[in-house]
Amino acid sequence: MSHDTQNIMVILSSPSGAGKTTISKKIQQKYQNFKISVSHTTRKPRSNEVEGIDYYFIDKNDFEDKIKEKEFYEYAKIFGNYYGTSKKSVLDLLKNKNDVLFDIDWQGTQQLSKYKELNLLKIFILPPSKEELKKRLIQRNQDKPKVVEERLKAYDADSAHKQDYDFVVINDNLENCFKEVEKIILKKKSKK
Repeated sequence: MSHDTQNIMVILSSPSGAGKTTISKKIQQKYQNFKISVSHTTRKPRSNEVEGIDYYFIDKNDFEDKIKEKEFYEYAKIFGNYYGTSKKSVLDLLKNKNDVLFDIDWQGTQQLSKYKELNLLKIFILPPSKEELKKRLIQRNQDKPKVVEERLKAYDADSAHKQDYDFVVINDNLENCFKEVEKIILKKKSKK
C-alpha cells in the first residue's frame, strides 16, 4: 500500500467519561471521510450498541486466538474485558482512502505508536477537573457506583500519560473542545 495518499489516523484518548466517544462521533458526522476504527471487545453490548458499528462483540477465546495470530495492532484488558484494534479493519479503511479515527486509551496508543508506518496524530482529551468528571459519570448513569469509583481511580493513571500525545485538549465545553480538535486535525491534513 503506498502512503502517498497520506490519509491520517487520529487517536482520541481520554479518561473514561471525558467525552472522547462523543467527539469521535461528531468528527465522523461532519467529515464523511473519517471512519471510526471499530474495535473488537469481549464485553457484553449495552442496550443501544450495534454489532459492527459500536464494536465487534466476540468471546474471550476468539479474542485470545486473534492475539496469538497477531491480528491486532493493539489490545488491552480494561475493567476485566478485552478491547482491540484489528489490523485488517484499519487496512481496509486505508484501502478505501478513508481517514481513521481511533477511540482508544493510552495503552492502545503506546502499542499503535510502535508501528512507524502509521501516520498518527495523537490527541488527549481531559475534563476540566476530576470533580467535573465525577459529576459527568454520575449523570451519565449507565455505570454502577463501584464502576464510577473504578473509573475515577483510573483517571489519575490515565492523565499521567498525557505526555505521550501530540496535543492535550481540555473538554470544558463540548462545542469548544470539538472545534479545537477539528482545528488540530485540519491543520495536520493541510500539511500532508
